Amino acid sequence: MKLKLTALAIAATFAAGSAFAAGEIVIKFSHVVAKDTPKGKAAEYFKKVAEERTKGKVKVDIYPNSQLYKDKEELEALQLGAVQMLAPSLAKFGPLGVKEYEVFDLPYIFDNYDELHKVTQGPIGQQLLGKLDSKGIKGLAFWDNGFKHLSANKPIKQPADIKGLKMRIQSSKVLDEEMRALGAMPQVMAFSEVYQALQTGVVDGTENPPSNMYTQKMHEVQKNLTTTAHGYLGYAVIVNKKFWDGLPADVRSQLEGAMRDSTIYANKIAKQENEDDLKKIAASGKTTVYNPTQAERAAFRKALAPVHAKMADRIGPDLLKSVQTATGFKAN
Repeated sequence: MKLKLTALAIAATFAAGSAFAAGEIVIKFSHVVAKDTPKGKAAEYFKKVAEERTKGKVKVDIYPNSQLYKDKEELEALQLGAVQMLAPSLAKFGPLGVKEYEVFDLPYIFDNYDELHKVTQGPIGQQLLGKLDSKGIKGLAFWDNGFKHLSANKPIKQPADIKGLKMRIQSSKVLDEEMRALGAMPQVMAFSEVYQALQTGVVDGTENPPSNMYTQKMHEVQKNLTTTAHGYLGYAVIVNKKFWDGLPADVRSQLEGAMRDSTIYANKIAKQENEDDLKKIAASGKTTVYNPTQAERAAFRKALAPVHAKMADRIGPDLLKSVQTATGFKAN
């Protein structure tokens, strides 16, 4: 894969030069989820707005569903210039060396979208986007997906029910610790491989927002879903910094405007899509959806509360404190 990416990067360098010379700028926008997810729809919306506002100067090619790269490959492809734009989940940036992003993986750090947006749309969010510059990446915006729920082939009503289960997670030290706090066995796996792993029993369960679960048909291979809303899954829209800095100033300004409007659109539909897809999962009859009682939710919060203290040094105590202050976080 290294050789493949290097070859693509060399080809992309020549292609970029000729595209600029011809007066057409091509943005390859790659992502790993389905076209009909919130992220997939937002990417298509950005394509429409960007092409309209630049009056044909920019062409945006969307590659959904890991058509070009899987989770572990796409960031390297962006840094090498093989693609120009991505919207990876926030958990991807910890392994890249920007550990501060793992604050978004902390369990119950956000209770709702209002609390979340105080961070992603405020000074903390801008500070975090700026930390990507040193990696050759320009951070443009945060896009919501939604709040994650636990699923498995056995009912999950209390923390003890997940003990011993092999649970798929993204590559994140915080998510690893989260599952261990519940007594589960975390299994890092590319998103594109999860359905088959659930189907064959390689893993027992996972954590996902309903939109990801439904569009990937994971509900067909999971008998139970518990609406724990224990964690958040969001994305950072990023571009290759060298490519972005090399754009004509007027084009860059038009694309920034397109991204602002696309972010409003993305965050608006994310909440609705997840509500709708949760209903579709329940209506399918293939997965039993369970809504925990207040006492059961409190038990999950209590079981996961130690993860915050344990991961504070990794994330940065000052950042963690500033996020908790902004959201009004309370452990219990």
